[in-house]
Amino acid sequence: MLDITLIREKPDWVKEQLRKLNDTAAIERVDQILQLDQKRRELLQEVEVLRNYRNRLSKATGQLRGNKKLDLGIRFAQAKAVLSALKTEDYATAIEVLEQHPEPDPSATLEHFEAIMQDIFEAMKILGNRIAEIDSTLETVEAERKNHLLWIPNLPHESVPVAASEEDNIPHPVQGTIPTFDFTPQAHWDLGPALGIIDFERGVKLGGTRFYILAGMGAQLQRALINFLLDQLVHEHGFQEMYVPLMVKEEAMFGSGQFPKFMDTSYRVEEVGTYLLPTAEVALANMFADEVIPAENLPLKFVAHTPCFRKEKMSAGRDVRGIKRLHQFEKVEMFVITRPEDSYVMLEEMTNIAASLCAKLGIPHRRLEIVTGDLGFTASKKYDIEMWAAGAQEWLEVSSCSNTEAFQARRANIKFRNEDRNEFVHMLNGSALGIPRTLIAIMEHYQNADGTITVPDVLRPYLNGKTIIEP
Repeated sequence: MLDITLIREKPDWVKEQLRKLNDTAAIERVDQILQLDQKRRELLQEVEVLRNYRNRLSKATGQLRGNKKLDLGIRFAQAKAVLSALKTEDYATAIEVLEQHPEPDPSATLEHFEAIMQDIFEAMKILGNRIAEIDSTLETVEAERKNHLLWIPNLPHESVPVAASEEDNIPHPVQGTIPTFDFTPQAHWDLGPALGIIDFERGVKLGGTRFYILAGMGAQLQRALINFLLDQLVHEHGFQEMYVPLMVKEEAMFGSGQFPKFMDTSYRVEEVGTYLLPTAEVALANMFADEVIPAENLPLKFVAHTPCFRKEKMSAGRDVRGIKRLHQFEKVEMFVITRPEDSYVMLEEMTNIAASLCAKLGIPHRRLEIVTGDLGFTASKKYDIEMWAAGAQEWLEVSSCSNTEAFQARRANIKFRNEDRNEFVHMLNGSALGIPRTLIAIMEHYQNADGTITVPDVLRPYLNGKTIIEP
């Protein structure tokens, strides 16, 4: 979530950044936020004034009623003047009267005085009701303002190239050699079933479209890949492995930036009101919600393997075959919490880690520098890592590494103690790696003319030294 102060003080600049994201709806929301913010500030000022009046009047009228040492005629005159002011909602005059001693009213009787005091208390109830009405309006205005704020995406870092869409993303040089074959290479959707390691038909029978079964060496290859990736992150790069819930509360979805933007692609568990994890990032981003982290503990580097669940929107003719786009898939996720001044160095480090994993698997890969029009909702800057699928002859995204700066931290209220004050941390996430697409790249890159698949060297220790996957 953006800082409301930034929107309040630099609305035109915020709109300019949103134009780089091609988000016209968000630009319109900025104006609505400003209107609601102004209304909120006016209501706050009004209700604070009224509360001050109520507090002072309550104290002074109580003293007036109980001060039996003061002449009844004076008290009666004060009470009549106060009631007259209250009837016109002139609270300042009512207080002024209570601070003075008017001439005694000779017609005063205790009975009349008590009757007027009762009328004063009734008039005070009207003041209390007015305060309650403003509080209710204020609550509505604040909820509307927050809702609009939750729909505003993060703003791009100044170093992000400005361009319209994913077609404009900037590829870096390919690392590794794209293979050539002396036979016609197969795509994974043919290789897998022929080897008996992917079963599409029974997956659909069990779960419906976009589900599949990994069988035998297919399941073992996936497990080997996951364990390899976790070992690399934990033992080579100093990440702490985490096991997190696969169901999270709604506030965690809002805290990570999944909601409200991606509410329609999330699976809700109706009985308990939680949501299936769309990515481990959601859980990892909220572990320290509403906490202040000691500065000496930063950076915090976490890695988690989880299944991920998404109601993927399928486009006709795009990713309709194989295991590229699914409702359930495995992913190993990096997540880092840092000081603000360290976050962009960490982004480069995380991206390099993801690329190094591709290199150790022996798969040609490249970095994509993501332009403003393809940044997504939470990122200030993002890199993708793509692997080459040699059978389908296409690049597959296997990692996205993003710096969200304080965007998620502000939503989840995560701070660190910086000398004499608390500040929002910066948070980063990165896939390391997306498992199905990495499996695709491995299968297609290491396929042989006889339809078998050679196991990458780094995975063989996880498969009892097995070198070939065959029927």
